[in-house]
Amino acid sequence: MSVRKRVAVVGVGTMGSQAAWRLAARGAEVVGYDRFAPGHDRSAAGGETRIFRSAHFEDSRYVPLLQHADALWERLQQETGRELRRLTGCLLMGPTEQQQMATVLQSIAEHGLDHEVLDAELLAKRFPQFRIEDGDAAVLDRRAGFIRPELTIQTAARRAEELGARIHRYTTVREIVPSGGGVEVHTDAGSERFDAAVVSPGPWVNDLLPDLPWEVEIRRLVSAWYVPTSDAWFGEERPAFIRTAPTHCYGLPSPDGVSVKLGLSRALHRLAGDPNQLDRTVQPEELEIFTELMGRYMPDLHPDPTRLSVYMEGYTESSRPLVGPLPGTGNENVILLAGFSGHGFKLSPAFGDIAADLALDGRSSQPIDFISTVDRTVA
Repeated sequence: MSVRKRVAVVGVGTMGSQAAWRLAARGAEVVGYDRFAPGHDRSAAGGETRIFRSAHFEDSRYVPLLQHADALWERLQQETGRELRRLTGCLLMGPTEQQQMATVLQSIAEHGLDHEVLDAELLAKRFPQFRIEDGDAAVLDRRAGFIRPELTIQTAARRAEELGARIHRYTTVREIVPSGGGVEVHTDAGSERFDAAVVSPGPWVNDLLPDLPWEVEIRRLVSAWYVPTSDAWFGEERPAFIRTAPTHCYGLPSPDGVSVKLGLSRALHRLAGDPNQLDRTVQPEELEIFTELMGRYMPDLHPDPTRLSVYMEGYTESSRPLVGPLPGTGNENVILLAGFSGHGFKLSPAFGDIAADLALDGRSSQPIDFISTVDRTVA
C-alpha cells in the first residue's frame, strides 16, 4: 500500500486553488496557505471575467495544455454544479502579416481547432460593434468564451476542502525550507513539515523567493468597463475579443448585459512596485489609451467608464511561465508555478494538475518542456 503524501499549497489563488483540488482528488493530504483568502481581489484573478480560448497567439505548443485545461474546466463544473465558464466564442483580430496572427492560424491548422475566418464584409454584418482596417484578419475561435475568476477560485478551493484539504486563510508563509527529503513551511504561527510543496505566490513571488534565478516582473493592470450605446454587443452572438495591433487589447461583454470590460497588454502596464502597497487609484491620463482604442475600433462604447479596477500580474522576460521544481540542492520537492504573464487563468486547471503530477510522481505526461524550470537558463 502506497504512503499518502502530505503536500502544502502556498498561495490558494488562480493556480493554487486548482492544484489543491487536483492533489486532493488524487488522495494527497493537502494543506493550503493564503495571505488573504481564496477569491480575493488583490492580485491577478479579479475583474469578474477572464478569456478562455483554444487558439493561441504566442506559441502553438500551448494548445495541448489548453485542451487538457478544457476537459478539466468541464470536470470541475460537473463536480460542483457551478457555471464557471461560458463558451461564447472569441474574435481574434489583427494585421495578417503580424506574427501573432500567423501563430494563431498555425495553431488552428496544426490542431484542427473549430474556427471561422471572417472577411471585413461578414464581420461588419455579424459583429457591427467592431471596426477592422485594410490588411486585418478576423478569426472566430468557437471553443472560447469567458471564465468567472473569483467564483472559480472559491469553487476549486471549496471542492478541495470537500475532498479533505485544509486551508489556512489569512496566513502568510514566510519561508519554505528543504528538510530531510521534504520541506518545512514557516508561518508566524510556527512551522509544519510536508513531503512536497506547490508554491504559487502570484505577485508575491519575489518576496517569498528572493533568490529565484529568473526575473519575474510585477506589473500593475487596469481594467475598465464601458457601456455600449447600441445593442450590438449583446446580440445573439457576444464573443470575447482580442486585437493584436497596433495596440494589443482585449475585451469581454459583461455577463449581465450592461457593459464591456477592456484591458491592455503587458507593454502598457506600469511596474507595480511593492505588491503590498499597490496603487489602486487610476489617474485620468491612464484612460487615454482606452479612449483612443474605442474611437478607432469600438466607436459605440461610451467614452466614460462606469467602473475601474487595478490588479497585478507577474511577467517573465520571455512571457513563458515557470513551471517545475525550484533549482538548487534539496529543492526538488518544491514545485513552482509563477510568472504566467497574463496567459495563466484559462490554463489554470491544467497547471494545477501538472503541479499535482510533479509533487506526487516527480514527472508529468503533459508537454511542458518549453515552460519547465528544469535545465532552463532563460526566463
